[in-house]
Amino acid sequence: MPIVNPRLSRLQPYPFERLRQLFAGVAPNPALAPINLSIGEPRHPTPALVLDALAAGARGLANYPTTIGAPALREAIAAWLARRHGLGTLDPGTQVLPVLGSREALFAFAQTVIDGSRVGATVVMPNPFYQIYEGAALLAGAEPYCVNAEAANGFAPAWRAVPDAIWARTQLVYVCSPDNPTGRVTTVDEWTFLFEMADRHDFVIAADECYSEIHFDEARPPVGALAVAHALGRAGFPRLVSFGSLSKRSNAPGLRSGYVAGDAALLKAFLLYRTYHGSAMSPAIAAASIAAWGDEAHVRANRVEYAAKFAALQPKLAAALPCAMPDAAFYLWARTPGDDADFARRLLGEQAVTVLPGSFLARDAHGSNPGRGYVRIALVAGRDECAEAVDRIVALARAG
Repeated sequence: MPIVNPRLSRLQPYPFERLRQLFAGVAPNPALAPINLSIGEPRHPTPALVLDALAAGARGLANYPTTIGAPALREAIAAWLARRHGLGTLDPGTQVLPVLGSREALFAFAQTVIDGSRVGATVVMPNPFYQIYEGAALLAGAEPYCVNAEAANGFAPAWRAVPDAIWARTQLVYVCSPDNPTGRVTTVDEWTFLFEMADRHDFVIAADECYSEIHFDEARPPVGALAVAHALGRAGFPRLVSFGSLSKRSNAPGLRSGYVAGDAALLKAFLLYRTYHGSAMSPAIAAASIAAWGDEAHVRANRVEYAAKFAALQPKLAAALPCAMPDAAFYLWARTPGDDADFARRLLGEQAVTVLPGSFLARDAHGSNPGRGYVRIALVAGRDECAEAVDRIVALARAG
């Protein structure tokens, strides 16, 4: 047998692989059209300005791209971040790096900053969580430490309950805001506490903010980690990097385009890693990305669509399955009347609707699995399809 990295054996099946196993032998109701609300994949149309720029940018395919990215793209990202988060100036040459979507960057960043040779190397993450965090920690040679986010605490991760002994060996903290799956936004007080812990214990914070542009109040966009750091006078964003993406903001998940921004020293190390990793962005993708970051009209229109869906459907679903209106993002985190996996199986078989069991997004930690008894419902399809799905979910819940 060929030699393989033994750390791969510690990776758990991805939630959608577990979903396939859960649904083995389940035949969806043939009388109903299937509706899949399990995957957080935007299905609103990709804006024409992005498609046009992508086509025009194809001429650049004759050239090798650079890992650091085209200056015009870094400038477009820096300008957007400064506008969106009130950052004043942001150096596009040292504080911004284009990436091939936030997913690959969130994983690769851990490989850059984790010293797996240090005894007890730890990566702290919320629970439930995006499974990339866990895989990144394990393959970097660190141990994941889950911080539960329970309903009793408004789904806020219990950061202050983390023991000092854990903080002392922590090298990286992942924070998801707006959160997947609960849609909760991290508060200024929470960011301030995490910055204080990072200073005291010398760890890095990775702020996953890929859902930041899907919110429901134009006057109150979610506060970002860079904005809080800037307001606190943390010049240069020490020990902090933020990740964003065009997938949700611009309905372009297939573009695989995002950014990482913040601490210049960390980005310098990350660029070195990526130079060897081979993560340069295609010139055509870069051209489309520049167009997307420079336009807000399509982003506001996108939010209007989501806001209309949530305003109509969240109260209807909540009448049968308890679920709060999220602060942001396009998920409903709904309480099931019994076991979440059993509910998902029944929903597929009886109503031909697919949702993701919450226990698949969390781990048993500190005496509980905080995802158990919930399902994640992604309202990403068109309004009529989502409305039909919610009607079917409500029918199943009321049938008992």
